[in-house]
Amino acid sequence: MGKEVKRFLLKTEPSEWSWEDQEANGGISKWDGVKNKQAQKYLKSMSLNDLCFFYHSGPKSRRIVGVVSVVKEWYTDNDDDGAVDVKAVGEMRRVVDLKEMKHLKDFVLLKQPRLSVVPVPHVIWDTICDLGGGYHGDGNHESNPC
Repeated sequence: MGKEVKRFLLKTEPSEWSWEDQEANGGISKWDGVKNKQAQKYLKSMSLNDLCFFYHSGPKSRRIVGVVSVVKEWYTDNDDDGAVDVKAVGEMRRVVDLKEMKHLKDFVLLKQPRLSVVPVPHVIWDTICDLGGGYHGDGNHESNPC
């Protein structure tokens, strides 16, 4: 048996780095700039092929727009506090707004909203996928969630 894929949520201001930027960059980017120690701990716990929701934050855009996978585990450069590399998997079939997730009481995103990286339990991942109709590249037909 292979290692179980973990799931996370990565937050970014669309004016800093958007889903469109992610896709335009060949789909691969360095996810860095995370200063909070708890968020860094989550980044450090990521393994190859773990999945992450790509979440647009900010006053006008609080929603999950896509899914990326980890293609390079935690590393440090002289210039930063550490990073992982992620690759675009696919855009959500329908974006999932923060308001739609308010009923997910055990979701760390709602308990610690200032963290830029949070784990996503499988049951919450599945619920969000249901809300968004899945994502392109999830291996399911358009009508089935991820």
